[in-house]
Amino acid sequence: MQSVPRKRLGEKMPALRVAVVGSGPAGSSAAETLAKAGIETYLFERKLDNAKPCGGAIPLCMVSEFDLPPEIIDRRVRKMKMISPSNIEVDINLVKEDEYIGMCRREILDGFMRNRAAKLGATLINGTVHKLDIPTSNTEPYTLHYADHSDGSLSGVQKTLKVDLVIGADGANSRVAKAIDAGNYNYAIAFQERIRLPGDMMNYYEDLAEMYVGNDVSPDFYAWVFPKYDHVAVGTGTMKVNQAKIKKLQAGIRARAAKKLVGGEIIKVEAHPIPEHPRPRRVVGRVALVGDAAGTVTKSSGEGIYFAAKSARMCAETIVETSNGGTRIPTEDDLKLYLKRWDKKYGITYKVLDILQTVFYRSDATREAFVEMCSDLDVQRLTFDSYLYKTVVPANPLVQLKITAKTIGSLLRGNALAP
Repeated sequence: MQSVPRKRLGEKMPALRVAVVGSGPAGSSAAETLAKAGIETYLFERKLDNAKPCGGAIPLCMVSEFDLPPEIIDRRVRKMKMISPSNIEVDINLVKEDEYIGMCRREILDGFMRNRAAKLGATLINGTVHKLDIPTSNTEPYTLHYADHSDGSLSGVQKTLKVDLVIGADGANSRVAKAIDAGNYNYAIAFQERIRLPGDMMNYYEDLAEMYVGNDVSPDFYAWVFPKYDHVAVGTGTMKVNQAKIKKLQAGIRARAAKKLVGGEIIKVEAHPIPEHPRPRRVVGRVALVGDAAGTVTKSSGEGIYFAAKSARMCAETIVETSNGGTRIPTEDDLKLYLKRWDKKYGITYKVLDILQTVFYRSDATREAFVEMCSDLDVQRLTFDSYLYKTVVPANPLVQLKITAKTIGSLLRGNALAP
């Protein structure tokens, strides 16, 4: 497929126009990268005060990599408790003083990243994109039909915008994905209650987060208690096929953590779909999907914030590169370069976490084995290094052999290999 030059004989070179739909960590990251490169960027967000239901954990590397200020991080978690179905607790502590897992409220994190992109030159549009017209040639623009809510109304004012490229960062229920027939994917349901605790109870979660496993809290995932600024997020997740059980599972985590939630007041109840694998088509024509819209959430850990922002940045960097700084319109093949780079960098991570979820989350016996395995210091170090820094450093062969033996031993003791 040939490239489309932006400048034709006798014509003034127009600016490359890119619409980014959705302004969570993915959309804002893409818009920031494009705006920095001087590309004409439009960032759409239907609800500027949106607070996505989310545990809100971010790895340490994201703080520096995305230049996040300390004030948007509510808590610096240095202690984790893994709690098995039989309530066996395994304490996991970070050893290095400068290491932590950041706990954020999405309304604070998203607002900061969105506003920064706007300050750098992206045009922020408070609007709901409800239709995308697909061009019939590789030179015609895409037309976005949207409701502009800048007047404060829910219905908004109907408007259109023509652009050369579209980045779909509009979440698991992406309208952009539907417009390009990107295909369906399996997804999980996250349900979460924000609970404000009395001061003395909140002190327990000063720098501690908890993860619970068991059929009573989730048949295929885990439940959590994550600390925020003045409350804890208590939630669970399960696959779509079990979504009718979600309130029963939430009652399960409330029961398991009951002693630590005494005197708590529910201040918000939230629910949201979470993709469980990539969409069949993540780039179609001059439209690219990133973040949840593309399906970048990891299995087992359920991590999505970092990978959403990272996928979007890599997509935007590819656009800047292949457009020669905005002097030509990238093609579908150009945009697919982002996918090749993404899959090469993180493909193995997704495969490993998929296997871990399949092996360890299929019964309470295997979950007991999983929690037992987490008590090993070498397992903890390897896990935290990969989570905090998103780089997997090969372990010493003897350490790797020990971890393998520990895994097999835990599985056998948990009757995980029984028919």
